[in-house]
Amino acid sequence: MITPFDKSILKDIERALNASDLGLTPQSDGTVIRLVIPALTEETRKNLAKDVKKVGENSKVAIRNIRRDAMDEAKKAEKAKEITEDELKTLEKDIQKVTDDAIKTIDKMTADKEKELLEV
Repeated sequence: MITPFDKSILKDIERALNASDLGLTPQSDGTVIRLVIPALTEETRKNLAKDVKKVGENSKVAIRNIRRDAMDEAKKAEKAKEITEDELKTLEKDIQKVTDDAIKTIDKMTADKEKELLEV
């Protein structure tokens, strides 16, 4: 149920909900909007699982990009003699470990959410 503070925007909210691709059916009684949320069909569940997988992949790509940037910064620092070669190797190992842990976490979260979505 949506109860807007300003009742004059009720129609705008209803129009926006109708225009969205959320599959919601708003019903307005003049003061509040009630949303009818349909039960998830198998096809909807599969599409949501696919979306979860896509978001997981995008997250992993973003993490890898951050790793690349961090590695580049570490190499620049070593070239500028701000850190030693041994410190660079240690830093690279640490960056890789953090990256691996983050990707492992994303994989687990993605798998758990896919399993949850596909359960009936």
